[in-house]
Amino acid sequence: MTRIYEFLIALGIVAVLALVIGLVLPSHRHISESVETNRKMTIVYDTVNNLRRFKDWNPLVLRDPQMQLNVTGPEAGVGARLDYVSNEGRIGKGSWEIVDSVPNEKVVIKVEDPARGDDKTVQFLLEPTGKNNRNVKITQTYDVDYGWNLLGRYAGLYVSRHVGDDIKLGLGRMSNMLASVPNFDYRAEGVPLTGLKIVDVPALDLLVVNAGNIDRNNEAIKQSIKNNQEWIKRTLEANPGLEAAGPVRIITTDFGAEKYAFDVAVPVRRKVAEAPQAPLAGEPKDPETDTPAEDVAVQLAAEGEPLKVTVPAGAPVEYIRTEPRRAAFASYTGYMAELDAARSSLRAWAVTHGYEVTDRPYEIWKGGVDKSFTAEGTYDIYWAIK
Repeated sequence: MTRIYEFLIALGIVAVLALVIGLVLPSHRHISESVETNRKMTIVYDTVNNLRRFKDWNPLVLRDPQMQLNVTGPEAGVGARLDYVSNEGRIGKGSWEIVDSVPNEKVVIKVEDPARGDDKTVQFLLEPTGKNNRNVKITQTYDVDYGWNLLGRYAGLYVSRHVGDDIKLGLGRMSNMLASVPNFDYRAEGVPLTGLKIVDVPALDLLVVNAGNIDRNNEAIKQSIKNNQEWIKRTLEANPGLEAAGPVRIITTDFGAEKYAFDVAVPVRRKVAEAPQAPLAGEPKDPETDTPAEDVAVQLAAEGEPLKVTVPAGAPVEYIRTEPRRAAFASYTGYMAELDAARSSLRAWAVTHGYEVTDRPYEIWKGGVDKSFTAEGTYDIYWAIK
């Protein structure tokens, strides 16, 4: 009997000690880790200000590749939310929701998960650093409150190891992911790129000529485009039931240091009775009243059966009906020589926002060929996404 009393007393002492220690333990835990990247601030901020690339850097997905992810709310910023469900018991289900966002400074995310604690918050703090502030320091913090939950306070002893290790791993993966993004600031002051968005592109009927590898010389490129427009014009003359249905578009295969490989394409359609002849191959009679390309695309949607096109003997023209798809889109004004940077900027925007580009990009040369080799050139750029 005495030993039972001794055991109960010892048990009581242990319980009291556990209670006292629990009361002394912190009711709040804070963790902070940092990493540095040489990507532009715009790219870094947009990456953490939307949740579409969560799967590409967050360690949770490594633990359960079959995890179900569902992104809702706005594309980016306050209200953007990601819910996840995992069959792995230690992960369960939870959510991340952006609750505050200051451009190029910080993003605050409310976290809900099965782990003990309340008011869980993740912050991404951004700070220019390095020589001439060319780099960005990304600091990720994690805060959790346990209140008077003593079991939670004890759980807090392991937060640094569990959550802290995940933050380190996640920041490392994010840094590697950012390194794959073209380092172009698509929102920098003076950048002539506007209207960045995702659009639906319908099926189109095109007459296409492969221009081959042309010297990266403005006159050589211009002459090649005009020569290939002439082939397309001859093909249309051989098909009196067809007409050009919009400006010329250039499809880029490779923009190298010395050579430029591209295709020249013109959308076509069956002639419509009493409809005005659309400008052929990008030579509009009134460039100032050009319809924006995203509207033109709706008008040019291919209809009915594929066209029957007779290609003159020796003409390097091919008829193609494209598949409807979605694409990253932007408008650009400036010299043709700067189009490659504009394309890279559009790709950077798309990838940063969680869209993977595919196939070849193309531009609709709204102002015609000659004008496109001046500072007043106007283009709509498209790059298909998966």
